[in-house]
Amino acid sequence: MKYTYLIIVILFSSLSYASETIDLELNMKNTGLAYKKAVQASQLTEFNTAIDEFIKLVEVSKTAKFYKKPEQSVKGLDKVLTQARLAKKAANQQGLTAAKVPLKRIDDLRKKYHKLHEPPGFFDLLFGK
Repeated sequence: MKYTYLIIVILFSSLSYASETIDLELNMKNTGLAYKKAVQASQLTEFNTAIDEFIKLVEVSKTAKFYKKPEQSVKGLDKVLTQARLAKKAANQQGLTAAKVPLKRIDDLRKKYHKLHEPPGFFDLLFGK
């Protein structure tokens, strides 16, 4: 009977978690932290733990509601996931230094796609650009 109760509790807690909205700002901060840990990793196991966490958090971010340009935002996250998986594969096959190039591309993508979500500047508001 205890196990049945436990299974029911787990089932309902996972259903309620699935319906929760994602705090995208917090998730992105955690994603940045995982990225930083991956970049700074000095051992393969440390790198794999960080990049796996990074990939998981980016997957969660894809389920968030984007208010500005959602299609482009998800497309950017897909590109980031591709580079993260390439970095993991390169690190495991060739060593940590081989992961540097895909990790750099992730940072470039971050800069590019964050521009989509920047608030408009003063002159954009004033002149309606």
